Amino acid sequence: MRATRRGAAEWADAVGSVPVVSFTVTKLRWLAEHEPAAMARTAAVCLPHDWLMWQLAGGSDLDRLRTDRSDASGTGYWSPALGTYRPDLLRRACGREPAVPCVLGLAEPAGEVAAAGLAAGPLRPGPAAPRLGPGAGDNAAAALGLGVQAGDVVVSVGTSGTVFAVSATPTADATGTIAGFADATGRFLPLVCTLNAARVLEAVAAILGTDLDGLSQLALSARPGADGLVMLPYLEGERTPNRPDATGALHGLTGRNALPENLARAAVEGMLCGLADGLDAIRAAGIGVQRVLLIGGGARSEAVRRIAPTVFGVPVEVPQAAEYVADGAAMQAAWLLVDGEAPPDWTLTVTRRYESDPESAVHDRYAAVRDA
Repeated sequence: MRATRRGAAEWADAVGSVPVVSFTVTKLRWLAEHEPAAMARTAAVCLPHDWLMWQLAGGSDLDRLRTDRSDASGTGYWSPALGTYRPDLLRRACGREPAVPCVLGLAEPAGEVAAAGLAAGPLRPGPAAPRLGPGAGDNAAAALGLGVQAGDVVVSVGTSGTVFAVSATPTADATGTIAGFADATGRFLPLVCTLNAARVLEAVAAILGTDLDGLSQLALSARPGADGLVMLPYLEGERTPNRPDATGALHGLTGRNALPENLARAAVEGMLCGLADGLDAIRAAGIGVQRVLLIGGGARSEAVRRIAPTVFGVPVEVPQAAEYVADGAAMQAAWLLVDGEAPPDWTLTVTRRYESDPESAVHDRYAAVRDA
């Protein structure tokens, strides 16, 4: 156990994250161990968006592979703090050193769309070939589209959940809770991911024979704490905390509190408490939290909006529903067109602000059950 903790700390110091199965370095190690012939044939390793850019640029020489800081920081062999690859870690995973993409700067062009790339897609040749930008990971692009500033934390409630902030300094969390990624602006993007978010609401709505609006109404009709009913929402296992084999559970069920509205409330509170664990980890890393920006499909639920500030302990602002990942990509494209002189102005529209007194007992009961 002591060696495991030491190894995790070394990984965090080296690349800002402790690799889990979703990291490229982990997948490469699996390939080297289980399909060594495939690894021996591997000339280069890149991510899907890197491959797409390469294809659009003509898909010729491997030395023309390009990527960006945010996606490179999820590989497990590129250091956000140093801005360089760790070829020793790549060799440790692969047993050799395949080619990897060049990591581009903030608004550095990745080349131009080649005639072959144009012919393969909806674009058509014009007076000048379209330029290719560096791209970004989905959360980094969302942070760019939202215009996230110091003190902002984004909580995205999709099928799974993410909690992330923008930081001027890199993080290195040896517990593995925070992935110390890079963002799309030259800063850093500490991020916590949960596997269970909006899917929890969908599952409980199905149990109660209602839809998400009906679940929201039921949850808001119950008292905070659901009369002692606590849900651990680990329906698909969980990543934060790291319990891949866990299942969902209800605790504190009695004849008195066995009511539809309490089950609905427990589902919303349990899901938000899981995300609050991520928020607590961000705080523990020394990142100030002044407000939460709530986005994603689950943010459309009025119950999620109203209950969130009671669980998170800070005001929650819900921007106008939009595709913020696509907005970030558009902003990056605009930045590229002005040759990286300055990012264009981007005004975020906040539709509603939600404030409420914290209900610390809700998270305390959840934490007691989680740690039992």
